[in-house]
Amino acid sequence: MKIALLHYSSPPIVGGVESVLAHHARLMTKAGHEVAILAGRGKRFDEGIPVMILPCLDSRHPEVIRVKALLDAGKRTPDFDALRDHIEKDLRAVLQGYDLLIAHNIASLHKNLPLTAALDRAYRTPGFPRLILWHHDLAWSTPRYRAEMHPGYPWDLLRTHWEGAAQVTVSDLRRRELASLTAIPQESIRVIPNGVDMNAFFKLEAQTIQLVEQLDLIEADPLFLLPVRLTPRKNIELALRILAELRVAFPKAALLVTGPEGPHNPANAAYKRKLLDLRSKLNLQGAAHFLAEAAAGFVPDAVIADFYRLADALLFPSREEGFGIPIIEAAFSAMPVFCADIPVLRELGGEDVSYFHPNAAPRSVAAQISNRMESEATIRWARRAKRGYAWDSIYTKYIEPLIQEVIS
Repeated sequence: MKIALLHYSSPPIVGGVESVLAHHARLMTKAGHEVAILAGRGKRFDEGIPVMILPCLDSRHPEVIRVKALLDAGKRTPDFDALRDHIEKDLRAVLQGYDLLIAHNIASLHKNLPLTAALDRAYRTPGFPRLILWHHDLAWSTPRYRAEMHPGYPWDLLRTHWEGAAQVTVSDLRRRELASLTAIPQESIRVIPNGVDMNAFFKLEAQTIQLVEQLDLIEADPLFLLPVRLTPRKNIELALRILAELRVAFPKAALLVTGPEGPHNPANAAYKRKLLDLRSKLNLQGAAHFLAEAAAGFVPDAVIADFYRLADALLFPSREEGFGIPIIEAAFSAMPVFCADIPVLRELGGEDVSYFHPNAAPRSVAAQISNRMESEATIRWARRAKRGYAWDSIYTKYIEPLIQEVIS
């Protein structure tokens, strides 16, 4: 599908909408669409995403600024009409063959009203791409712009229901404001939030990104990390049983065990088979992940460190430790710790981690974990933010379904 994204300017120009534009373009390209950005200012920032520049789309173009000064004073002149007609002609020409146009803030703000008016005329004509209006800001609802808004055309285009166009706002607040301005029913306006690129924010290794996608870890809620080798003293079977109990309250809970088989005891291979059999018995396929299965060869420390940032909690049921580096690493990652109550771990964690007996009933440990995960606001918010505001999740849940619906 050929998709064009429209805004006054494009990356590498720095701005909130420009950043969203870049993320959307990359996500759509990754999903297999042919994507281009149409803007008045900017340049190519990604080899796979062309940027088409039409200078009169820029809110800072000299002619646009001159016309805007008159419009802000309530004066529509023939120069406005001429600029609108020029932009409309350019839009028609450059968008031939495109299936979908997504216009960011063009029907919301008065930064380039000739462009708004040109789009309003162009989208109604046969052969023009289907249109999604994406609203980040609303001029008519913003007090600092009130003196620049005037009754009538073209200012009323910013509070008009554009028939046939899909409407998107970035928050429920903006949806309520748009519905109030335009009399569009709230339920017909989609809310699609902005997000965070977790890969870039956490500076994830390429192998980490591949494993997250392979194992669908971004959907795990919560994700528990167990960074140990597969040896009996690590008591991994208890972690599996705890996970099975946790999934009653948290159906998407998952566990990631990062280590390979222990290198010094041949019996560790049998222990691995025992763990895999237990996973099957507990119906934890797709929920209990062993990197020893998913990754060929040695997993670098940098990848393990990534998982400390991605996971929601450390689950460490070891029966015996000489020290306990994982709970220190969890502290460095501001991650809650649930660990076995053995002397060295209590010596390290003091009163700041949650303990359970290494032979505890899995259900009781699961209840202890559930209570803390649900009662502490910081933990709850971190879990919700990772699942609700990661760009990959936003794209899968909201953006791609919208594209398919608008085009169908």
